[in-house]
Amino acid sequence: MLDVTVIRKDFPILSRKVNGKPLVYLDNAATSQTPQQVIDVIVNYYSNYNANIHRGVHTLSQEATDKYEEARKKIQTHFNAEKAHEIIFTSGTTHSINLVANGFASLLKSDDEVIVSALEHHSNIVPWQMLCEKTGATLKVIPMNEKGELVMSDYANLLSNKTKLVFVNHISNALGVINPIEDIIEKAHKVGAAVLVDGAQACPHIKPNVQQLDVDFYVASAHKMCGPTGVGMLYGKEKWLNKLPPYQGGGEMIAEVTFEKTTYADLPHKFEAGTPNICGGIAFGAAIDYMNAIGFDNIATYENELLAYATKKLLDIEGLRIYGNSKHKTSVISFNIGNVHPYDIGSIVDKLGVAVRTGHHCAQPIMDFYKIPGTVRASFAFYNTFEEVDVFVDAVKKASQMLT
Repeated sequence: MLDVTVIRKDFPILSRKVNGKPLVYLDNAATSQTPQQVIDVIVNYYSNYNANIHRGVHTLSQEATDKYEEARKKIQTHFNAEKAHEIIFTSGTTHSINLVANGFASLLKSDDEVIVSALEHHSNIVPWQMLCEKTGATLKVIPMNEKGELVMSDYANLLSNKTKLVFVNHISNALGVINPIEDIIEKAHKVGAAVLVDGAQACPHIKPNVQQLDVDFYVASAHKMCGPTGVGMLYGKEKWLNKLPPYQGGGEMIAEVTFEKTTYADLPHKFEAGTPNICGGIAFGAAIDYMNAIGFDNIATYENELLAYATKKLLDIEGLRIYGNSKHKTSVISFNIGNVHPYDIGSIVDKLGVAVRTGHHCAQPIMDFYKIPGTVRASFAFYNTFEEVDVFVDAVKKASQMLT
């Protein structure tokens, strides 16, 4: 079980005040907060061994290289990738998706088809639209129902021998709904299609096992997992990463360069052109260590309790509607109150010290499905408390009284 009182002491920002009120941070789906243990790793890097990696023979460079590659090993172990070089460091989930989409531009033909879901973040829609524009391939969409679940019977009907790629998020950032990715992957593989799973929202709550899932690509961002912004990872099966051409050209990703011809480096460096976010990669590894020390089973159990408690209390507010009512859900609540604009609710609760997200959450097709401009989204983490939920609900009640 979690000792949340002790855990909260690891997060300096949680002790600050906003608008004269103690901060209640419920915007974890946008970015999590960073524990002191990870902050210390960042400070230590810049204080003691800041140097460029892989190319230097001097001590600082070797130390930085060792720490960076140790972080890659930590990520490999955490996601249970078969090989360390199947882990590519990127700037985040969006970069990872674009890397794969760019690579498939040379592999798709005009009569090929790719499938996305109606629950996707814009970063898992737009790159595939761009890919289809380049190649002439057709983009198809798995529809959703009123509960925020994918209609799996329609997915089965979309699949054919023309399907080459399927892209789906593990957990919806807008609704918190957990998608049946095991079934999605299995069905896609039966028609010979590759699958990319956007794990940005899943990785703070669960521990994906990429070999058990048999997924071809899995992507994530450190800043959702108590790490820094500007760094993330792409897992890809070795066979697929070898097929894809490099995303960027430059230093580090080459084996040999002449003006007549360039040959590319082996994995993972083939996809890591230029000086990477060295400190970010090292801190990503530290963040994974921190979360594993707490335990993902403990995190999931506690966050589910917070979700159930908050859901029950919010539904007592007259006129409040929650979007995304699947039984399979993580600690995200998207809601509106009557015809009140979500921005107005978010602005009022901010004055009371409560940080929530408002808008379409980079998932505009979901909002269009529900015929709404957006939602108020409260997203809970393992360092939030039941007392904070009470403060949040009271703030929403006050906003409702003022606006309805």
